[in-house]
Amino acid sequence: MKVDVLLGLQWGDEGKGKVVDVLTPGYDVIARFQGGPNAGHTLLFDGVKHVLHTIPSGVFRPEAWNVVGNGVVIDPVVFRREVEGLMGRGVDPRPRLLISRKAHLILPSHRALDVANEHVKGKARIGSTLKGIGPTYMDKTGRNGLRVGDVEGAHFVERYAALREKHRAMLAGMDLEGMAPFDWEGAEREWHEAVGFLRTLQLVDSEGLLNGHLREGKRILAEGAQGTMLDIDFGTYPFVTSSHTVAAGACTGLGIAPNRIGEVIGIFKAYCTRVGSGPFPTELEDEVGERMRTIGGEFGSTTGRPRRCGWLDLAQLRYAVEINGVTQLAMMKADVLGTFDTIRVCTHYERPDGTPIAGYPFELDAETVRPVYVDLPGWKTDLTGLQDAESMPAALRDYIARIESAVNVPVTLLSVGPDRGQTLHLPA
Repeated sequence: MKVDVLLGLQWGDEGKGKVVDVLTPGYDVIARFQGGPNAGHTLLFDGVKHVLHTIPSGVFRPEAWNVVGNGVVIDPVVFRREVEGLMGRGVDPRPRLLISRKAHLILPSHRALDVANEHVKGKARIGSTLKGIGPTYMDKTGRNGLRVGDVEGAHFVERYAALREKHRAMLAGMDLEGMAPFDWEGAEREWHEAVGFLRTLQLVDSEGLLNGHLREGKRILAEGAQGTMLDIDFGTYPFVTSSHTVAAGACTGLGIAPNRIGEVIGIFKAYCTRVGSGPFPTELEDEVGERMRTIGGEFGSTTGRPRRCGWLDLAQLRYAVEINGVTQLAMMKADVLGTFDTIRVCTHYERPDGTPIAGYPFELDAETVRPVYVDLPGWKTDLTGLQDAESMPAALRDYIARIESAVNVPVTLLSVGPDRGQTLHLPA
């Protein structure tokens, strides 16, 4: 058997959680392979909205196992709240929730460092979610981190204290004038209580478990967080996350060999959005962008920040499809564009003198890179009640065909509303 990978192709917030939920009945195991509580996967069904941050999005399907892989970073406090929040809604994820012992832990001091780092950068801040993600991955690569499996060890408290003191020494050397004080006593008390809760869950050596499932013929879906353009290597650096959000990250984040990867399902919106700082070539800073934001409810599910909105960028999408080896596409939020008379699509970039740019450029400076657009007719139809592909408006069908032609990959799933039932499966 192969492991299929599902990931975002833009700057995150593409709708991965909904697609995982829709596809989960075809899989035995859903496994998160990177990121942490900076992710926010939103699912809507039976009139109830659910937002997941660390737990895989297959948790609402009782037949599926959900694995938090070694590439994920876990804040025990957030994780405990997430589990208890699900239980409060009648969903107990614990019997089929497995956590890798090799996943790294986010400490309270990691969060303090994250806030401090953004504070000292001032206007040059990258737009971190301030969840402690970056400092945790820095400790991971610096070989200083604490892992989930360490909570089972005899010297966990001493190791925690040593890392905390290292972080406090770092903070003492920073100019933090004007920054709100950090509540060390309250944060650490809550954190250690949450670690106690974490010990009651099923901690596993996930790489062996997942490879064993493959040998048994079980189907596994690897769930990514954030999006391709936030990848630490291939995203719009330095305005990126701290992990590998691309398909290759599923191998290192789960312990799966490259030759065991099967389908790669790329998720993208019918337009583009981005949260936080960084380049965004097709951004609309006008009433059109505001209209997209309002209709699409474009506010961060983790931070609540308004998302920047813009037209679909085929130059960016081609790049993401190529480096991920995408085999099929899922287009989200087609319904949001249902009131637009004209829809613009960026086909490629050019220099200020009109010279076309081949591929995806190293720099995306607005003064040196300009998007080139084609105007397409809108479908001017409320898609939220669409029941089958045959009833799609011709303009929407043409829009999809143009995308497929540009990236040479079929769109096999179309979302026409937030609910899991508002999803159409298209012939490849």
